[in-house]
Amino acid sequence: MDITLPTVAGQFGESPALEFSEQAAPRGLHVSVITEGKGPTIQAGREIEVNYHGQIWGGDIFDSSFARGIPASFPIGVGMVIQGWDQAIVGKNVGSRLLISIPPEKGYGSAGNPRAGIRGTDTLVFVVDLLGMR
Repeated sequence: MDITLPTVAGQFGESPALEFSEQAAPRGLHVSVITEGKGPTIQAGREIEVNYHGQIWGGDIFDSSFARGIPASFPIGVGMVIQGWDQAIVGKNVGSRLLISIPPEKGYGSAGNPRAGIRGTDTLVFVVDLLGMR
């Protein structure tokens, strides 16, 4: 079975827009490298700097560092962010733009994140620009 992920408008560094097909969200974690960066490879335990756009599959945007105009920084691969991010980002190169589809069990689990409007059954979609690693 072919997996159809949303299409992404916008280049690395630009605020993205997602367009969803009529297909239901795929099961499992899916990562598509939209733009392959030429920087160092992201390593678990390092702090990364990213810009990201987060949207519920076929639904609302729930968070965007692009909209705030301020990149986010945090350790990756050590359980400080949702499991889908830890698994999808480690091993990618700085300078890459990723499209990540995260199932509920690798996102916020069955409890969801009510403050962000995320239900426990929602698949999350992120566009992530990998800006740097320290």
